[in-house]
Amino acid sequence: MEEPAPGTPPESGDAPSAPDADETRRRLDAYAYLSAPERLEYLAIMRVFCGALLADLAVQDVMVKLREDGGAAAGLDADPLTARLEQLVKWGNLLRGSHTVKASSITEYQRSRARYQLSRLGERVQRDADGVLAEADAAREVSNELLALVERGLRELAELAAEPGGIAPQDGRERISTLFVQFAGFADSVRDFYAYLGQVLARYDLDSGEYQGFKELLLDYVEAITEDVSFRAPRISAALDALWPRLTGLLEQLDAHAQGLAGLPTQSESRTEIRVQRSRGRELADWEGLRGWFRDTDGQGSQVDQLRDATLRALQSLLANAKRMLRSATGEMSRRRDLLRLARWFDEAAPQDAHDIAVAAFGLYGARHLGVPPAADEVVPAHTSWWTGPVVEVPVALRERGSRAQRGRTASVEDHSAQKERLREAARQRAADRSAAADELCSASGRFDGVRLTSAALGLLLELLATALGNAQLRRRAAADGQEDRGFGLDAAWSEDADLGIRLDVHRTAGARTLLRSADGDLLLDDLELVVHRTAAAVDGAEPTGSEALSTQPRSAPAGGREEVSVS
Repeated sequence: MEEPAPGTPPESGDAPSAPDADETRRRLDAYAYLSAPERLEYLAIMRVFCGALLADLAVQDVMVKLREDGGAAAGLDADPLTARLEQLVKWGNLLRGSHTVKASSITEYQRSRARYQLSRLGERVQRDADGVLAEADAAREVSNELLALVERGLRELAELAAEPGGIAPQDGRERISTLFVQFAGFADSVRDFYAYLGQVLARYDLDSGEYQGFKELLLDYVEAITEDVSFRAPRISAALDALWPRLTGLLEQLDAHAQGLAGLPTQSESRTEIRVQRSRGRELADWEGLRGWFRDTDGQGSQVDQLRDATLRALQSLLANAKRMLRSATGEMSRRRDLLRLARWFDEAAPQDAHDIAVAAFGLYGARHLGVPPAADEVVPAHTSWWTGPVVEVPVALRERGSRAQRGRTASVEDHSAQKERLREAARQRAADRSAAADELCSASGRFDGVRLTSAALGLLLELLATALGNAQLRRRAAADGQEDRGFGLDAAWSEDADLGIRLDVHRTAGARTLLRSADGDLLLDDLELVVHRTAAAVDGAEPTGSEALSTQPRSAPAGGREEVSVS
């Protein structure tokens, strides 16, 4: 391939521009002290500067702190310590301080004029290095409880943003900051845990105890994490969809209330470029990243999908370790390396040595021999030669195929799809019957004695009545002056079915008689009035009207087959 002439600029997309490459190289130089021969001394020096905010230290100050802390750099004198500090300045980890020096002598001025302070990049690199050194090999638990907080925060934020007037700016800032801190903690814990899990499962030297522990970890802990994420991901996506149309206006409202560092002058307004890293959640790109974690927005798959794939790969690795351990326990491990070494010995050995190797390896001699099967109770000592020992019957499968494994197809899994469909149809029918019973009760409310309820409607009404009476609280009614005690009343005697969208209110009225007729018989309720109506959620907040809002009136009980219930 023909090379371009010297000085020819690279084509677009072939290589990064020179300023970008220089900036990348400068940032990577900040990691150089971690691989230098004196890395332990550099680490101790950087920890001194990271131990205080806006530290502006001279060489003597750093030397005193190093000797107080002890460690690898405690014995550094002024000259080698100055060399280390200057090298950190070249790498970009430290900056020269601008502190004004006040000295009483030239010697003191020469010692104090070189002052250093920590750079932003150096502080970030040292913080990451300390985190790696402290927790690199630890198994970090997944903070899945934060996922529930993220779901609740998104749902509440979407509800507040949809209210007239929107959300208060200060409340919105607090909620968004809390939301993204919780999500970042959860996402970081997931990445750390699966990185640790992959490191462990990549080992092929797990013993039975370690394998048992990691098997329980995968089957219990990882399954719980995956199920929790799969359960909450659709809810979080739904909350984001509800918030998304109002998100741009919400962010603009928050920026108008408090711009933070976004109000700093830009490069065109100042001589130096000032780049600002906004708080998480204050830019639309942060929300797009949050949305892409739970939903496939770019065709590359969401993080939830990657979590499922990682769990599947972990289970496959666990099965590979299980197969290896089973082969090891049954003596069926691959002996390919041993057989190749044995073949090399045969190839390099003399004829007589080859016979000895064959006898030692397989217990076989060169001559063929015939014999009769030994008796069933005959014990052959281990030192008996094949020349004189009894023959052994070799199974046909082992003689022809070299394997004892049974051949043939594995039985297919039984198909239960028809049974599942029958159960689904039965569940749908039960739901339809309960819905029809609820409609019948709502239409018959207020005129129970004039209609004949079906068995399903009466059963549903008795179910609601039992729950209402169980929730009820008795209270003694206050008696007027000179009058007798008015007995007891019922408080909070109501029940509802959220799925059917109906509610039953029970009122205790002296002398009231409610008769319920049905195909299964009649039920008479003394001193009770029943009101069945639709809940507010079922009618979109509308007040119940018509027959649904009427209460039953006291009726005389007819004679005949009936069941009488009295509440006193």
